[in-house]
Amino acid sequence: MTLSASGIAPLQVAVVGAGAVGCYFGGMLARAGHGVTLIARPAHVEAIEANGLHMETRTFDEQVRVGASTEVSAVRDAQFVLFCVKSTDTEAAATQALPHLAPHAVVLSLQNGVDNAERLRRLLPNHVVASAVVYVATEMLGPGHVKHHGRGELVMEPFPGSSAVRQALVGAGVPTEVSDNVRGALWLKLIINCAYNAISAIAQLPYGKTTTGEGVQDVMRDVVDECLAVAKAEGVEVAGDVDSAVRMIFETMPTQLSSTAQDLARGRRTEIDYLNGLVVRRGEVQGIATPANRVLWSLVKLLESKRA
Repeated sequence: MTLSASGIAPLQVAVVGAGAVGCYFGGMLARAGHGVTLIARPAHVEAIEANGLHMETRTFDEQVRVGASTEVSAVRDAQFVLFCVKSTDTEAAATQALPHLAPHAVVLSLQNGVDNAERLRRLLPNHVVASAVVYVATEMLGPGHVKHHGRGELVMEPFPGSSAVRQALVGAGVPTEVSDNVRGALWLKLIINCAYNAISAIAQLPYGKTTTGEGVQDVMRDVVDECLAVAKAEGVEVAGDVDSAVRMIFETMPTQLSSTAQDLARGRRTEIDYLNGLVVRRGEVQGIATPANRVLWSLVKLLESKRA
């Protein structure tokens, strides 16, 4: 058996929805010797088939050889499926993938929001589905060209085989932790996204510049307080130091535009319904007012409709 660069048997991996996040983590695994197929838009697939995946990271700039396909049926041989589609597309992509998934395949959600794994489990009841929290700043600079701005770690919930998957990811240069409180970690990531994404999108400015705007940090504080109130009402133990985690984003990724800002700039539908919008909906159920989140959600929806 040929071993991967990490010294373990190579995994067969499919990345469903290979945008910036999927290309980064899929590319890292491929670079380490794992068998990876990126399922992506035609322009990306064409560029990757011709020249490999261009990975421009903070530590290397390479063309990485990796499989690519526009067809979701390419998941058929995968042991491990990284599910990276937008939260708006979760049900549609899962329904398309289901007939092609191998019986033993593990599906790992690397998506924004807190309920994607729950939604996937309803559609894939006979497969192992797990959540992972993603901390990485990436963007697609062009077809088949992913740029890495910072960080790049994962926090996964335990599942059968999670220790081997963690070993493969760590061996590929992806710091990975297995945690019993991924729900709390997902909520921490949600809170960070709620604090930054909409403001970056409305201003079309990176994190470092938005946080210097007059009154912006007070707005962010209001957003975070509302999120924490809703999380508490839902019985969520938010993982880690929230204030430190929020502050770390503009300190470590000052030049990063939020994914919501990138979607708006490209005329695409955003995930705002699963970020600030989710907090608004959950707040209504719990009887908690969320005015700051509601304003940011509604303004992004207005900009989204304008571009549409």
